[in-house]
Amino acid sequence: AGLPVRDAGVALQRSTDLTGALRRDIPPTQRDMSSDLLHARPALTQLSEDEQAFKSAVAEFVNGEVRPRIAQMEREAKLDPALIKGYFEMGLMGIQAAEAHGGAAGSVMMVTLAVEEISKADASSAIMVDVQNTLVAHPLLSAGTKEQLDKWMPALCSGTVGAYALSEASSGSDAFGLQTRATKVDGGWKLNGRKMWITNGAEAGIFVLFATVDPAKGYKGITAFIVEREMPGFSVGKKEDKLGIRASSTTELILEDVFVPDFNVLGPVGQGYKIAIETLNEGRIGIGAQMIGVAQGALDAAVAYVKERQQFGKPLAEFQAIQFQLAQAATELEAARLMVYNSARLRDAGQDIAQAGAMAKLYSSQVAERVTSLCVEMFGGYGYTKDYPVEKFYRDAKIGTIYEGTSNMQLATIAKGLLK
Repeated sequence: AGLPVRDAGVALQRSTDLTGALRRDIPPTQRDMSSDLLHARPALTQLSEDEQAFKSAVAEFVNGEVRPRIAQMEREAKLDPALIKGYFEMGLMGIQAAEAHGGAAGSVMMVTLAVEEISKADASSAIMVDVQNTLVAHPLLSAGTKEQLDKWMPALCSGTVGAYALSEASSGSDAFGLQTRATKVDGGWKLNGRKMWITNGAEAGIFVLFATVDPAKGYKGITAFIVEREMPGFSVGKKEDKLGIRASSTTELILEDVFVPDFNVLGPVGQGYKIAIETLNEGRIGIGAQMIGVAQGALDAAVAYVKERQQFGKPLAEFQAIQFQLAQAATELEAARLMVYNSARLRDAGQDIAQAGAMAKLYSSQVAERVTSLCVEMFGGYGYTKDYPVEKFYRDAKIGTIYEGTSNMQLATIAKGLLK
């Protein structure tokens, strides 16, 4: 099979001649530009000096402030307020916000790196940073007026947690079937309804909340509002007792004749569905980052364990069956990371990421499930106990296939892009 050596040599020479001819036909300035372009496009995982410094700073913060708190936060099903304060002091709650508002004027890639690093230790701690940046700050930055940004962004960067409120009891994947109603009154709107599955609900002071101004208009009646916790008639209901990400609050929101002034309408009335979709597209990058972080944390723990654990007179790491399973896991994880990073880079370049983001979230959540499950098995019986970290990584991974769009919804988005 294949070309004989002599014929292969001739083909190679012809290819070289053709390449040279093509290069000779390109003006020198364009050849230089081509070379510069190659240097300007590093590998997806090759970080700039600023990105590497940022990642290292987050990793140091995680080791010093997150890891020592994980066990207690897991038991209490609550994030330590001191950790949340530390997030603000580190500038992690306003990564993309303007410096004038107290933000870091950073990128989606930096948000991705932060969420990934924190998730290597604790997904619950990471999701607060993720939601704050991708689901709260982002819609404000993309749809808010200057006056709205001046009012709320400094608070979101300095000490106020935010939340994103779209889902309801009867509208999960069918998000635009929401029932929360906004009725026009003098000077603003009266909001009535209930929201479910709201991440950061227990801690948040600002909510990007969606309601319909006219159910007869379907999704074209949906409008985005900024609701503040202290508004009369607004309250936080039941906090969910969850399988994983236990320290992250997931709550119900109750709105009973909550008056929201016209100033608090985010974007045009009836255009909230566009804001919701565009926000979730970016949010899926954050979930992807969370999933690759969780998988990496579990894999790191498993690799360290198999080097130490002895069976049949030698470390588990010396058994080829163990080696191959870990190699497969590492390969899938690297592929997932490339997809997540690519989506972040595309977003920062101003490209449409509806399909790329859906693919990244879908695949990274699948990989996180497989890798964390394998890592539990690598620990044997110990992996099934709370004395070791892998059972928690396993539980935390499951949510990735559910929130911010189930895996089936990601497949629907991908298919729509393929078949349009």
